[in-house]
Amino acid sequence: MTEEELIEKRNLLERANDEREAIFKRYDRGRKNIDIDAWDDPAFEIYTQADRYGFLQPEKEQKFRDDLEVARRKQIEVERTKKWLKMRDKWSTAETKERLQRRVMKGIPDRLRAAIWKLFLNLDQTLRENVGVYDKMLKFARQYSPDIRQIDFDVNRQFRNHINYRERYSVKQQSLFRVLAAYSMYNMEVGYCQGMSTVAGVLLMYFDEEDTFWALNALLSNERYAMHGLYVEGFPKLMRFLQHHDKILTKCMPKVKKHLDKHGVDSVLYSLKWFFVIFIERIPFSLCLRVWDIYMLYGERVLTAMAYTILKIHKVKLLRMKDMDQITEFLQTILYKSFGYDDDTVIKTLQLSMLELKKLNLDKLPPAPDNEFPKVPFGQFIEPSLDAKIGHRNEKFTERETELKETVLYRSESKNDEDDEEGNHVGQNGHRNADGDDDDRTERDCDDITEEDDAYSNLNTVPLTPRFRRFHPLTKGVSMSSLRTIQSFTTLDTSTSLATSLNSLVIIDSFDENCDNMIEEITRL
Repeated sequence: MTEEELIEKRNLLERANDEREAIFKRYDRGRKNIDIDAWDDPAFEIYTQADRYGFLQPEKEQKFRDDLEVARRKQIEVERTKKWLKMRDKWSTAETKERLQRRVMKGIPDRLRAAIWKLFLNLDQTLRENVGVYDKMLKFARQYSPDIRQIDFDVNRQFRNHINYRERYSVKQQSLFRVLAAYSMYNMEVGYCQGMSTVAGVLLMYFDEEDTFWALNALLSNERYAMHGLYVEGFPKLMRFLQHHDKILTKCMPKVKKHLDKHGVDSVLYSLKWFFVIFIERIPFSLCLRVWDIYMLYGERVLTAMAYTILKIHKVKLLRMKDMDQITEFLQTILYKSFGYDDDTVIKTLQLSMLELKKLNLDKLPPAPDNEFPKVPFGQFIEPSLDAKIGHRNEKFTERETELKETVLYRSESKNDEDDEEGNHVGQNGHRNADGDDDDRTERDCDDITEEDDAYSNLNTVPLTPRFRRFHPLTKGVSMSSLRTIQSFTTLDTSTSLATSLNSLVIIDSFDENCDNMIEEITRL
């Protein structure tokens, strides 16, 4: 390195240090910052009230509910709270262990959710064994973390319709920023990946700051959840989830699988948030919390079962849809706003799905490869390289990043190729058999596929308007969903790693208009 290059590096390092310190100071000041603009701190005029979980609801989305039904549900929760209090006080007894699974399926009362999650994650013991570690990691982050700019960016767009996160530099935004900054130093193999802000944001709704830090670490490091493999470079566990999900569909719902393949709906287009952030913003929040309760108890096999459950109970609707955009819009957006079934019905179906997959030996993922597990002990500080401190990444993808990008492109393109081949295949009688013998035999084996009059077909199909498409010579006929997924892997800013660039995969559909503009701008660069 020449002297001029060294001087330039030092100047860039000084700028990076100044920028990182400036961001920290803004969070230190919190609401006392005087330059909070209108977009950062939107007004409340369009909202009426917060729901019980703190999410602000526009008036047009408010639904009238029968007062007697509300009173009945409240009474049920009060009675369940009494039972859960007794269980909490006798947590280690055989009686509690015997009743735990059944009562988790019925739902943990929201007022006790924090206490029960803390027991599931063994946070009290973790806190006793790691006194002062969180503060230490936060100091390291202030000095060295290369992810601060990305964390700051994501904190301000996380749960923007939640009363505690809506205001810029609010108490919860401050806590979320510090948790993610500290964890980027505690687990330096992962550093920071955007999906972590969503998971940490939910945990912060129930825990304080330090508890959230250790709860996030438990989800990444405990073998029951092992989310480290989801966020580490290359996202190996995410790819394993996708492959296993496809295997389940092929075995248990071949008609749905063929239908999705026919319309180019690869599982990567709709299930990323299912596996990556445990269904947040893909199903109603009340139902999502019920799934989190079960996930805390059983671990990762709940995710595959819930993904299967969603497609199973909406099978009839999906088979009636004849367009990629209609299907992805339904799975990504419509179900979040209106799932179509009450929470108790969905959870009962989930329980049956878990039993069904267990009988078929499909409840668990195949064994994890070594690259999903941490190689460096957590909390072991390794000073970042000069380039990492500056905030630059290699302009060329690593071999693993290139492999992942090609995998996603191949998954999408191969579906189109298979569809073309099927379309060109003509039988002896002049037409293709849509449902072969193998398909029917698989359905009988699984015994969960029924005809149009099955138990889940009593709801009318929701009419959907296909998403607007831009017909460019290079993108004609390709849906925006596919383009967004592919672009998120191929049009990355060279100053951002693939891990932190997963933003468009995880939250792009929550901010369609803003992200469309952002992607177009990046593509032009």
